[in-house]
Amino acid sequence: MKRLICLTACLLLLLPAVAGAVTVLTPSDDMPARLETAREAMDAMPVGRYGMTPITDVPDGAYAVRVESSSPYFRVVEATLTVSGGAMSADIVIGSTSYDRVRVGDEIPGEVRDGRTAFHIPVPGLNVAFDCAAHSVKRDQWYDRKLLIDASSLPEGTLPYPLPDYGLIEKALDAFLPDAQPETAEAQAVEPVAVNRPDGDYAIEVTLAGGSGRASVSSPTRMIVRDGRAYARLLWSSTYYDYMLLGGTRYDNLADDGGNSVFEIPIPMMDQPVEVVADTTAMGDPVEIRYQLTFYAESVGDVRQVPQEAAKSVLIISLVIIVLGGILNHFVKRGRR
Repeated sequence: MKRLICLTACLLLLLPAVAGAVTVLTPSDDMPARLETAREAMDAMPVGRYGMTPITDVPDGAYAVRVESSSPYFRVVEATLTVSGGAMSADIVIGSTSYDRVRVGDEIPGEVRDGRTAFHIPVPGLNVAFDCAAHSVKRDQWYDRKLLIDASSLPEGTLPYPLPDYGLIEKALDAFLPDAQPETAEAQAVEPVAVNRPDGDYAIEVTLAGGSGRASVSSPTRMIVRDGRAYARLLWSSTYYDYMLLGGTRYDNLADDGGNSVFEIPIPMMDQPVEVVADTTAMGDPVEIRYQLTFYAESVGDVRQVPQEAAKSVLIISLVIIVLGGILNHFVKRGRR
């Protein structure tokens, strides 16, 4: 019985030390809101293409059209353009109920239809970007958007003149202006940002913007400090990314067990978007997709904030408790004999 009491006391003394292996460090209270705002700002993409000019001379009628949005969170999945007496308006439908009203000049309420939200908005012209602020139901906050109705999506023959091939114009410009492209890979090499922290492993919040919006990277992610400079070890939500490009350097997938893609890249700057390219084979043929990563300096904390590290710590604690519990159970049974 004395042994049982001693063992129980030891177990109780060990538990706080074992539990201390996991330290839950949380960012400041306003960090989620700041990250959400940063994601919204980072995801803002340009709409339209080079050479587009406003078109307003559309014949009266109703036309199904394609609408570009500057934000993947406010993606227009269906739109009908109506022209009457030269005045244009559009019924646009987004694929969610996340936004309940918009501002295009005046405030316009939405109408929920089968899990989607429709808005009837004025249209200043086609092939021209116009402001459309959207009110988030969840955040109770307005977000600035840009919308553009692509005139090339009008039915063939609607306009009395052909439209230019804007894609061909952009290709011609790229070929004609080689100075706009990086001269050499070496010229674009990036240097990791210096950080005032001892060498070692840390956790840092990171947001990903660009692409289709379906891919993501785990956050917080591991930040490694070597010689006073910061590197990130990124875990993607997909197994199909085989390399990343940052500046003129290629970084290959480090996951060799068939798991989700992992890359270690330098962090060139904090609190500003970092342009990267990630190559994916998810669609069959390799496709390079442009993304923007933003690392937040104020969020740097203990490496145990990284989800994978926290999972390891929980597993270790569980194993220790199971083993100690088994030992305790063994002595309890012996004491009953």
